[in-house]
Amino acid sequence: MCRKQALHKTSRKEKAMSTKMYINGSDRKGHINPEIYGHFSEHLGRCIYNGIYVGEDSSIPNTKGIRNDIVEAFKNIKMPVLRWPGGCFADEYHWKDGIGEKSQRKKMINTHWGGVTEDNSFGTHEFFDFCEMVGCEPYLSGNLGSGTVQEMSEWIEYITSDCDSPMTQLRKKNGREKPWKLKYLGVGNESWGCGGNMSPEQYSALYRQYQTYCRNYGANQLYKVACGPSADDYNWMKVITENIKPWHTNAVSLHYYTVPTGKWEDKGNATGFTDEEYYITLEKTWYMETLVKRHCDILNVNNPENNIKLVVDEWGTWYNVEEGTNPGFLFQQNTMRDALVAGINLNIFNKHSDRQDLYGKSCAGGERSSGTYPYGRRENDTDTYISCVRPVQEPPERRAVLQQYSGRKAGGI
Repeated sequence: MCRKQALHKTSRKEKAMSTKMYINGSDRKGHINPEIYGHFSEHLGRCIYNGIYVGEDSSIPNTKGIRNDIVEAFKNIKMPVLRWPGGCFADEYHWKDGIGEKSQRKKMINTHWGGVTEDNSFGTHEFFDFCEMVGCEPYLSGNLGSGTVQEMSEWIEYITSDCDSPMTQLRKKNGREKPWKLKYLGVGNESWGCGGNMSPEQYSALYRQYQTYCRNYGANQLYKVACGPSADDYNWMKVITENIKPWHTNAVSLHYYTVPTGKWEDKGNATGFTDEEYYITLEKTWYMETLVKRHCDILNVNNPENNIKLVVDEWGTWYNVEEGTNPGFLFQQNTMRDALVAGINLNIFNKHSDRQDLYGKSCAGGERSSGTYPYGRRENDTDTYISCVRPVQEPPERRAVLQQYSGRKAGGI
């Protein structure tokens, strides 16, 4: 058989094996918002300092103290939104300590993460500069736990108002003439735990009070996010959506981390895991689908109009910290397993986009479940970062075992 005949025979065989797919364009479930691929940053380990911000005098190439390589990394994946300053840190952060001349900024102890001194050199102006450089929407997490109504109200005014007021004049004095645009505002973080150890009834009452004074200035329209439950705390979701109405909030958050062992005191290792631990990790990630569905069921009962959305603004893997590192920095390595966890979660979020609006991968630049790991002058993209820019595929033998553990095929990841 000549080469031409062989090629012709192969093409006929391929044609016989071809599969047709028909897409009904009118059968639409919902719109997948790009904010589903959002990120989360916190004053935790190297996430902010050395991760995003190195200071103007650093030998690492930077613009206004912000690493140029990190900016390019997040521009490459078209990061749509970034949440800051936390996390648990948000409810002990006082924004006025982080504005003005850096040498005059008030220092504090970061009691949540490592007990290190926070010099507040990365504050409101630096965060909004970073978002402008990347081209993403800023998402602020306001301090309801230890802050006041006035403090949160004035922060919104400082950022978004162009009226002649003390906060506007203070912003201009600090070098920003025009107001910034701020869409996303979280009122408190994990108020059931590190954000105040509140009951859902207590939080609901405080949320309604605080959000009242977070005003819309000019054309700026806030998208307010109430603190939702941890994982499967369905009572928290039920109570707050009975007490917080659409005219109070646009969305309710949900936090869930994949912990391989299910034990917070010994979560499992980021590297050196067995095949069984690998697949158990993926199986625990699939629990996100159950959580999203059941919390959406509660929302459907208490908000049938579907104008209060679900926001998963903290998710990812959480392992034991790497040996020899500060336990409070939560440093963990990143492998292809973490990329698959990201892929599974993103697929779930896409599937439920009719009720879900916004997500925050933890953490953006340097620690737990991170997309990038900056080492000195070098920024390294992790497997999780890569999963954001191209599909992840598992080898057939791993797909078979995954199906055994989860009852689902990994091929759709």
